[in-house]
Amino acid sequence: MKATRLDIPEVILFEPKVFGDDRGFFFESFNQRLFEETIGKPVQFVQDNHSRSVKNVLRGLHYQIQQPQGKLVRVTHGEVFDVAVDLRKSSPTFGRWVGASLSGDNKRQLWIPEGFAHGFVVISEFAEFLYKTTDYWAPEHERSLAWNDETVGVEWPYAGAPILSMKDQTAVKLSEADLFS
Repeated sequence: MKATRLDIPEVILFEPKVFGDDRGFFFESFNQRLFEETIGKPVQFVQDNHSRSVKNVLRGLHYQIQQPQGKLVRVTHGEVFDVAVDLRKSSPTFGRWVGASLSGDNKRQLWIPEGFAHGFVVISEFAEFLYKTTDYWAPEHERSLAWNDETVGVEWPYAGAPILSMKDQTAVKLSEADLFS
């Protein structure tokens, strides 16, 4: 598996070695030892989530201020543009974002560590999105950063208007957000 650190080096893109022939394909989607060696610390995943969304659905930018979640995300069908925003006040990359295209075809995965907001927009007709988390969902600690905050400046690749939940329509700007140390 190839691992590439993005412009925010704690966010890592994993690209598996895919073995294919006329019958189909096989790839190792997760290896605990390799994953921990790459990110440089032990990790225990406690929850798997699966969502399906239609084209132009934009989910995010979400995070938990307490019980923060590291996320290992991937797409099994369709394609999304996946984004991580650094919300660690003491970080040299605070307020910056990185993104990557994840699809059922490219089989890439993105590691978003604790301390980041996370979101994605569906750019195919639909997408099935899977992710592992390092802590449990805690709705009382969940926060949303505005997907269109001009100080962050995420360049979302979608056509038309994004389809947003009420939570994402009322998300706060970085200047008003609860942040990590």
